[in-house]
Amino acid sequence: MSDKGSPIGVFDSGIGGLTVVREIMRQLPDEKIVYFGDTARVPYGNKSQETVTRYSEQIVRFLEANQVKAIVVACNTASAVALAELERKSDIPMIGVVKPGAKVAADTTRNGKIGIIGTEVTVSSGIYSRYITKLNNKATVIGKACPLFVPLVEEGLLHDEVTDEIARRYLSELIATGIDTLILGCTHYPLIRSTVGKIMGKDVTLVNPAYETAMELKELLGRNQLLNITNSAAPAVDVASDRTADRYKGETLHANEMALEEDRYRFYVSDGAEKFKKFAASIIKYGFLSAKIVNIEEY
Repeated sequence: MSDKGSPIGVFDSGIGGLTVVREIMRQLPDEKIVYFGDTARVPYGNKSQETVTRYSEQIVRFLEANQVKAIVVACNTASAVALAELERKSDIPMIGVVKPGAKVAADTTRNGKIGIIGTEVTVSSGIYSRYITKLNNKATVIGKACPLFVPLVEEGLLHDEVTDEIARRYLSELIATGIDTLILGCTHYPLIRSTVGKIMGKDVTLVNPAYETAMELKELLGRNQLLNITNSAAPAVDVASDRTADRYKGETLHANEMALEEDRYRFYVSDGAEKFKKFAASIIKYGFLSAKIVNIEEY
């Protein structure tokens, strides 16, 4: 039986969900986190709904084995096509990343024209359009699949001429439609936010669902009396602005502090632990110590 001290489970197809983890660390600094990145099977966006659901169910069973108290499906593709089935089969409270982003976009748009970029599955599912039009029936939603963004991010090509060129090709269609709001509908995409923002221009508001997801998670934990507000063993960290607490500036963690953080934030992958660790350290910049490989097919 989970209690307030149990960790939050977060999963994604690869490294993209770390943008959500980063925001949870900032907004809920007292919480423990177990993260799983399915790096052996990334990307999910070009796979069938049945396959994505099967992969997601395996990961949920792994997180259940780690006694998590809530699960964040930090993958737009899995949120779009698998979340309902995951909720049906598990008693653990869950949230995805689609609804929070849709709500912000519906509230933010000025001219009612909202763009959504994501994987093939996320865009073709129409899930963002359905949520947004329920909240704002005057809104028009234009989707654009950007399948190459995920492998570019996974390869670390965040500031590269190839990424710039691909982004220009993808986004030119959306610019022509006159959208004033654009949802980064894949958790990998905030890692190339500066590139997307430069191409779209200053008049287009970019929506990153990570913050809204963290705040919805806080509400979910509160409703279920699972919010941990008593654990003050580690300092709060402003990771969103890439600043650590003063005591950690220029310091090396002592052995007992490292053990503490290892327990608070645990990271697992299905392949390529060293590559994941290096990339994750550049995103989180604090508290990331190791990543362990799990044979997820066993679950």
